[in-house]
Amino acid sequence: MHILYDNHNHSQFSFDGKRTSVEESAAAARANGLAGICFTDHCDFYVPPMKAAFENLVPETFDVKAQQSEIDRVNALMSSNKKDSLRTDGEAATETAGQSRPDDFRIFKGVEIGMQRSCRDRIREFLAGNSFDEVIASVHYLDDTDPFYGGYYEGKDWKTAYGHYLETIYEEMTWLGDFDIMGHYDYVARYAPYPQASILYRDFGDIFDAILKYLAENGKAIEINTKTYQDYKGRTPVLDRHILLRFKELGGEAISLGSDSHDPKRPGDKFLQYAEFVRSLGFRHLAHFEGRRLVMAPIG
Repeated sequence: MHILYDNHNHSQFSFDGKRTSVEESAAAARANGLAGICFTDHCDFYVPPMKAAFENLVPETFDVKAQQSEIDRVNALMSSNKKDSLRTDGEAATETAGQSRPDDFRIFKGVEIGMQRSCRDRIREFLAGNSFDEVIASVHYLDDTDPFYGGYYEGKDWKTAYGHYLETIYEEMTWLGDFDIMGHYDYVARYAPYPQASILYRDFGDIFDAILKYLAENGKAIEINTKTYQDYKGRTPVLDRHILLRFKELGGEAISLGSDSHDPKRPGDKFLQYAEFVRSLGFRHLAHFEGRRLVMAPIG
């Protein structure tokens, strides 16, 4: 059986997580046979003017104490109700085929830091002042735009748009250093208008080598974000196996699965598919973090 953790999820404490709650998503993750879930609510100290105007947003920070207090409450609730999920013979009452039994299901405390050059001092201060199980480092905004709304792609061909995004990730994550998982390196491909729907190693080998070498040498995890690999306006990006193989060649071992859920329907989405994919490439473990410490759980 696989022991699977969903390391990228949003709750009511994220500006875009109002469709769910810690309790709802945790219950769904447990019902789906996951061993645990980490809530990584958004922390972005800067919002591009075009997005702020469209959604009337202020910078997307969240109330860390409130989030962590709610996680403690739900952890305690689920622990106290653990017996309700057991058969009289001691076996789990619900189990998703091929996945871990949720008897010892755990909820972890995390954050998704939006890396932004202009906010570096505030990011450092925030991370120094709070404790998490896991920190995801992501890029959501660049060139004063949000790719979700399309403005980022104007005047750029696909190679320029994707390459600049990867270069920004590398620059910001090597500056930051204080993170556990590099989040959705292919976020920029999700909403792109180009026929070239996927980010491939063969097109960006030099920058991928720099990124993957840094992750491997510093014990960081690369994320498989399953939200990226779904249809969006007739385009479906695919995960390039050569990126993971190159990571392995460079000594990388830590691969994190994240659904990037914003509603209780998605925790663990396509995890069996991608766990098998990872195993087919020669990896034998998947990563999650507890108290900022890397934990490797066996695949199968």
